[in-house]
Amino acid sequence: MAASLPAIAAPKIPALIVDGINNHDWQAGTAAIRETLLAAGRFTVSVSTSPPAQAPPGEWAKWRPNFAAYPVVINNFNGGHKDDGIRWPRQVELDFEQYVRSGGGLVIFHAANNAFLHWRAYNEIIGLGWRDMSFGPSLIVNEKEQVVVIPRGQGLNPGHGPRHDFELVIRDPRHPITQGLPKRWLHPSEQLTHGQHGLPSLKPDDLTILSYAWSKDSHENEPLDWVRAYGNGRVYVTMLGHTWRNEDNPNLRDKWFRQLLARGTEWAAGSLDS
Repeated sequence: MAASLPAIAAPKIPALIVDGINNHDWQAGTAAIRETLLAAGRFTVSVSTSPPAQAPPGEWAKWRPNFAAYPVVINNFNGGHKDDGIRWPRQVELDFEQYVRSGGGLVIFHAANNAFLHWRAYNEIIGLGWRDMSFGPSLIVNEKEQVVVIPRGQGLNPGHGPRHDFELVIRDPRHPITQGLPKRWLHPSEQLTHGQHGLPSLKPDDLTILSYAWSKDSHENEPLDWVRAYGNGRVYVTMLGHTWRNEDNPNLRDKWFRQLLARGTEWAAGSLDS
């Protein structure tokens, strides 16, 4: 009998984390993302760290991540959600837009959806962001797990209470990212955001809400993970993953969150079936 051939391992997915500025502990966040992806056994991970906020323009001009070299980019950068928020150099922004539009995969990690208030393409890419209610509509999930639009100017401005344990509920268990996850589980020590808003043109079917949780602050089921398309690109957004300096982060050790993040990254890279 002929000997069977050994199985050939699938090539690992190169992933790029972009960080450098964030109101959260981005070093801890990047370390957790990297460790989670490496532990999944399906990725190699590189990091591109921006210059600090007060770096001279010449240093910023030299920073230009090679997005196109990676099938998936994880954004862990938050330059702020206000008018004076820190922007990337315009050429980096154009590279980023072209990368996603042309089929690149993107993961928006926690506070990265706060960034770039006045960058329209970024607002289109993320779907919902840390924006005031005057910015555009928000979305909630009703008791039948239907997505409901809260019109522009109504509902709440973005916010969250202290980090706490809460029940996370999977809304779409058939999506490749969520297949095999429990319907619900107790997620530890996390900020539960509410009042995320999109551009005025946002419609509920522009994105697929994967998970939600009941907010004791808004008294609504708030979306926490979603996916959407931007051109030919795949975008996965998670509001989970809070980190704060000099605090323990048990939320990052939650095995189901780690699986959600790894599978979301793999899906964005185009390596999971839609």
